[in-house]
Amino acid sequence: MESGAWAYLPLPANGSSLPRKSSGRKRRIHDSDAFSACGNGMLHLVSLRSRCRMNHSSIRAYLTPRLGIMLPLGFASGLPLALTGGTLQAWLTEAGLDLTTIGLFAYVGLPYTLKFLWAPVMDRIVPPWLGRRRGWMIVTQSGLALALAVMALIGPGEGAQMFAALALAVAFLSASQDIVFDAYRTDVLKPEERGLGAATWVMGYRIAMIASGSLALILASRMGWSVAYLCMAGVMALGVMTILMSPEPEDAQVAPKSMAEAVWGPLTEFLSRPMAVALLGLIVLYKLGDAFAGALTTSFLLRGMQFSSEDIGVVRAFGMGATILGAFIGGGMMPRLGLFRSLFVFGILQALSNLSFMWLAWAGKSYAVMAFAVGVENLTGGMGTAAFVALVMSLCDHRYTATQFALLSSVEALGRVFLGWPAAKLVGLAGWGPFFFVTFLAALPGLWLLWFLRKPVMQHAEFNSHRGEVEASC
Repeated sequence: MESGAWAYLPLPANGSSLPRKSSGRKRRIHDSDAFSACGNGMLHLVSLRSRCRMNHSSIRAYLTPRLGIMLPLGFASGLPLALTGGTLQAWLTEAGLDLTTIGLFAYVGLPYTLKFLWAPVMDRIVPPWLGRRRGWMIVTQSGLALALAVMALIGPGEGAQMFAALALAVAFLSASQDIVFDAYRTDVLKPEERGLGAATWVMGYRIAMIASGSLALILASRMGWSVAYLCMAGVMALGVMTILMSPEPEDAQVAPKSMAEAVWGPLTEFLSRPMAVALLGLIVLYKLGDAFAGALTTSFLLRGMQFSSEDIGVVRAFGMGATILGAFIGGGMMPRLGLFRSLFVFGILQALSNLSFMWLAWAGKSYAVMAFAVGVENLTGGMGTAAFVALVMSLCDHRYTATQFALLSSVEALGRVFLGWPAAKLVGLAGWGPFFFVTFLAALPGLWLLWFLRKPVMQHAEFNSHRGEVEASC
């Protein structure tokens, strides 16, 4: 590399810089010029270097501490969810609380929906230990272990209000943990590792759901609810050791200088990008067809096809394994396919998988067709999830990762929140077969928008694949 002075070209999504040869002084170039300042030569150079690295990335990624740490962190992220949801509901039922009170406990899950409101705090404030990301990880995970232990010791019999407050505290700490985990995962993983990193995270998350769901129920039936929750608190406490061993992000960014910047900076930075509104539309629409079908899948199998709860329980376990397998297949293919092609291919497969439920609706009660439909839907859903998480990571500016990831995931959730009522109305009007065909059609606008945005998506992926300094002639 030649010596000399350099001007720095800010990246559009991660806040790092590309060097540029200058004539003796540094010149600032605005973010909006990032894709055009050096012409096609810059993109071509980054692309060539990215492709060279990707040839061996699938094997190397499995050997990096960055990827390995995703499994226990994904487990820690998934463990509290059922403990404030289905498992908690079972404890309240066995404790003899009335249905109205049990129903009110559903509101303890609100922090998961509203977590973007306090995400800027976690971007702005840096704890005095372990840095901006790992410091908050220690705080939230230690707090979760303590709150779960107190829940176990008090129990719902000592007062529903106090117990509800503790459950709300667990949900708040869990949502906060998700904020900082998402930010850490985005900051620490290299772009070529993001697909496999998402797959490893999904596996840890799914294992945790089994532990806090099925395993916790088994422990409660044999040893009591307090022991079950104490065991979960102990497992959560062990996760603190994982955080202490986690690597620090290589290109950690400086925190926002003020709370105003932490709140408004992520919004103004994202909305200043070309096609920003269209990218938000892509976030909403990409998995819309998948979510539309999933809104009533269980009801379809139970009420529409007359399968038993045991049948569905067995198939769900099979489906969970298919989701993990699909995430790993998708994550393994992404370094070769690239982000755009992965999103497009996996999105097509996701859409087609909905037609397998239409086949089941027309075939009638068939265990083989049900297993095929659930397996294909979960397999392709896992592939799509790996690519989608990588997309969200690529859109985050590393200065504001916590806030932007929380906002983008909340935008994605909008598509799922409002689908239940339209899905039920459509089934009532047209029946199950036409309903699943409509869910296939609902996936097509997201694929069209992805094709329309293929250049911005590829440009974000290309620039994010650069980790360090790249020499370019302009």
